[in-house]
Amino acid sequence: MAHDGLDTGGPGKLAPAKARKITSRVTALSVGVASTLVVAKLVAWWLSGSVAMLASLADSALDLAASLTTFFAVRYAASPADREHRHGHGKAEAFASLMQALLVLLSAGLLMRESVLRFLQPQPIEAGGIALSVMVVSIVLTLVLVWAQNRAVAQTGSLAVTGDRAHYFADLGANGVVIAGLVLASGFGIVRADPIVGFAVALWLVWTAWGVGSAAFESLMDRELPDEERAAILKIASDDAAVLGVHQLRTRASGPFVHIQMHMDLAPDLTLSQAHEIVVAAEKRIMAAYPAADVLIHPDPKGEAEPHGNAYFKAERGEESDGGDESGAARADNPA
Repeated sequence: MAHDGLDTGGPGKLAPAKARKITSRVTALSVGVASTLVVAKLVAWWLSGSVAMLASLADSALDLAASLTTFFAVRYAASPADREHRHGHGKAEAFASLMQALLVLLSAGLLMRESVLRFLQPQPIEAGGIALSVMVVSIVLTLVLVWAQNRAVAQTGSLAVTGDRAHYFADLGANGVVIAGLVLASGFGIVRADPIVGFAVALWLVWTAWGVGSAAFESLMDRELPDEERAAILKIASDDAAVLGVHQLRTRASGPFVHIQMHMDLAPDLTLSQAHEIVVAAEKRIMAAYPAADVLIHPDPKGEAEPHGNAYFKAERGEESDGGDESGAARADNPA
């Protein structure tokens, strides 16, 4: 979706250098915000002794670790392919996102333990005003960061930035709950509200970790691009009267890049040079829409191509495109 007239899209839709500039800038901001919040919350926890504040401090500390991981991961992911990594380094983003999920789970477990202990042995909250002030500042800074991350994700579709943003979305809700706990504990004397809130924050972190980890796992498993993206690719590839059909489309995202493979039906009487021109033209059309795409097209002589390739990788999706149908209607009559 569009945001303030920005270039929008997902992986592969921006030139690598531009995507790297955007993600580098927003991850640097993330590190700065996380560092500021860690220092402020450390002081507030030291003065107040609040478990809810400790929960928020631990969350921000792990956010800092995750943001640092993301900071370096997006730069490595955008680096060009080399002899050892011919498909590029884009999976670094997924690994960074998975690391974020594991760190958040670790934080949640520690906070659950501390909350249970403090619930069994409640302690009064001190310096509640300072703690509340820190939480308000935390919410303001987090809102600014999430706004910047929304813009970056809308432009690049970065999985690593999406995972980092998930942390801070969780922080917004968690910080609101922490404020409620501090008010109840210091303002109304409900001391056990503080560890209860800490436990609630821990549950929130578990939910966040599940969402971030699931997305990272899907990327590492080379999940196909969304159906609407596949349909758009089929339509672009078929936008030539010489293209008589497209089948065996395979796609996967890898950080800021996408990898696209397909078989293309062409007239069997074309020369190799003519077929090559048609295929190259199709590649250029696709790369105009996906500047960071790695495109590989295999030409087949329509009606004369015997089945080939490993059947193990021929998943039927019902999305093959007939070149004469610009809508990309399903076609399953070509087994090649």
